[in-house]
Amino acid sequence: MNAEIKKQLERQPKTWVFQIICALVFVILVAWSSSAVKFTGLAQGGMDIAKNILVGIFTPDPELLFNFTNQGVPYLLLETMCIAFLGTIVGAILAVPIAFLSATNIVPKPVALIGRLIIMAVRTIPAFVYGLMFIRVTGPGPFAGLLTMSLCSIGMVSKMYIESIEDMDIKILESLDACGCTTFQKIRYGILPQLMPDFASTIIYRFDMNLRDATVLGLVGAGGIGAPLIFAMNAYRWNEVGAILAGLIILVLVIEFISGKIRVKLARG
Repeated sequence: MNAEIKKQLERQPKTWVFQIICALVFVILVAWSSSAVKFTGLAQGGMDIAKNILVGIFTPDPELLFNFTNQGVPYLLLETMCIAFLGTIVGAILAVPIAFLSATNIVPKPVALIGRLIIMAVRTIPAFVYGLMFIRVTGPGPFAGLLTMSLCSIGMVSKMYIESIEDMDIKILESLDACGCTTFQKIRYGILPQLMPDFASTIIYRFDMNLRDATVLGLVGAGGIGAPLIFAMNAYRWNEVGAILAGLIILVLVIEFISGKIRVKLARG
């Protein structure tokens, strides 16, 4: 038995040369990339600034954190969450017809190819660029953030919808068709029961992503808590930065816990 194993090992291809070449290429790439890093921009008091940042973050301003006016952290977090939620809902609704027009098992391949190209084009542009574009159209504020979140959601949600639609069991529709069901009945009893769990899970996952993206969009004036955060950082008010980050962490943890419970419920039926 040992002799057979030894012969089998001897017959295996020798890959150590290829592995050494890959390791050398990796080391060369790391060294070449490191050559572009410049440390001359570090200030002499960098350690003092880093210390002030850490102290401010871990000692948040309680007045800002528990300020329930429209200038406080709770209101700004609520605005950020509303932007992310409404943007997700609008994007998820608009993504449904695009996904069906891009699924190869529903429409002809040329039509599906056009739909996929549109989705690819939408996904190519970063959310930051969309935010700047909509701010020029609607002006700064939460509405620009809502439009940005909606458009960004279409690209990713449509792609996930397409995968669910193409994995759909067509035999169920054929059975309903043989029973003489109308198109509405086939959609109601054959398509929606198969797709709704996957669609709902995709929407929840996208909402988690939009909640973080909405914070970044505030940096360009698209509403939410991002603008106060960047203003506090530019003014070196690290206690306010700590209060805003503490509120964000709490909000993300709560949303993550709730969304995780919902996804588990959807997966297990």
